[in-house]
Amino acid sequence: PGLVLLLATSAFAASKGSLVLDEAVTVSGHQLTPGEYQLRWDGAGPNVQLNILSKGKLVATVPAQVVERKHADANDAYNTDKKSDGTLSLTQIKFGGKKYALALGDQSATTTPAPQKDSGSSTSNN
Repeated sequence: PGLVLLLATSAFAASKGSLVLDEAVTVSGHQLTPGEYQLRWDGAGPNVQLNILSKGKLVATVPAQVVERKHADANDAYNTDKKSDGTLSLTQIKFGGKKYALALGDQSATTTPAPQKDSGSSTSNN
């Protein structure tokens, strides 16, 4: 119980982040095109409401869950799940240097590192 409370407190304190997509994805029925997004979430505990903004304008509000991770990734990354129709669904957002992530929908996913300036491969194994 103490660990969950600590995670909830730290997640609430760090309630913003960013996401750079190098491919089109859907999240809870919302289509997101490649580009930079600002993330803000509200809520105490693991269940939060995630606001996704592009250039300061709200483009989607979706339910998310703050999940603890054993290790922090070096860089921001996101996970996608390829649907039967070929579209990619955003399932998780990881933050560089943080031991938590935001889970969105289905957890079975592929890790995609956030694009670097020298833009290499878009898919890597975790």
